[in-house]
Amino acid sequence: MIGMRIAGGLLVAATLAAATACSTSGQAVHAVRPTPAAASPAAMASTRPAETLEPLLQQALPNVKGKTFTSAIVDFPPNARAMPHRHGQAFVYAYVLEGTVRSRLGDKPVHTYHQGENWVEEPGAHHVLTENASQTRRARLLVVFVADTGARLKVDDPAS
Repeated sequence: MIGMRIAGGLLVAATLAAATACSTSGQAVHAVRPTPAAASPAAMASTRPAETLEPLLQQALPNVKGKTFTSAIVDFPPNARAMPHRHGQAFVYAYVLEGTVRSRLGDKPVHTYHQGENWVEEPGAHHVLTENASQTRRARLLVVFVADTGARLKVDDPAS
């Protein structure tokens, strides 16, 4: 497994060029440079830890031309928060393996997900909040993308 620090958001495909070692299809996961987004990105970065991502598998879907399946484990240390972001036109599935995560998509209410719960993000969804609900325990997610082959899997909101 490859563990990587993510400076800005849930499932950042940032620095995932090295993920090809985890790929059975030989296709690279396209890296996204994390972009600060928040009223005070420097303050947030110094006070809130970032999540890490371990790519598991990337595989072109043989029966859906032009689509790729990518899975990863996202580990949120205590008090970690992701930057607001989108996953382009990817369909995203997230399952809480451990801990508790707060999430908000677009203008929908904040939802708290506990171990064993899951959610989906429709293509184009705006993930405005993703954070570990605990100050003392980590949270871990299994996340799956079905995306256009070669597409960027995550893009942080531009700095305001």
